Amino acid sequence: QVQLVESGGGLVQAGGSLRLSCAASGRTFPSFMGWFRQAPEKAREFVAHIALNSGRTYYVDSVKGRFTISRDNAKNTVFLQMNSLKPEDTAVYSCAAAQSDGTYKYWGQGTQVTVSS
Repeated sequence: QVQLVESGGGLVQAGGSLRLSCAASGRTFPSFMGWFRQAPEKAREFVAHIALNSGRTYYVDSVKGRFTISRDNAKNTVFLQMNSLKPEDTAVYSCAAAQSDGTYKYWGQGTQVTVSS
């Protein structure tokens, strides 16, 4: 089991920045951690993920060049640095964790990110 706690959401103007954090705890250490988001009346969307051993990252095209996912393995924490935010980035952002099979089974409670125009 893995428990995830997110922090760092909030309200920001377009063009601004926010940094989300996700702290993992539990009996097992995940292999992958990622961020997903869900805007009102839209399906949940993958944003980015990172392999915790290699540090390899992957992003959805809409955030490439603006968002950066990183990890601090010593603190079991993953970060999502979001720059040049746009109103269309407004959503509830959730952290998720997967074991080596890559299936995201563990989810945080979500944190609201609102970008005003």
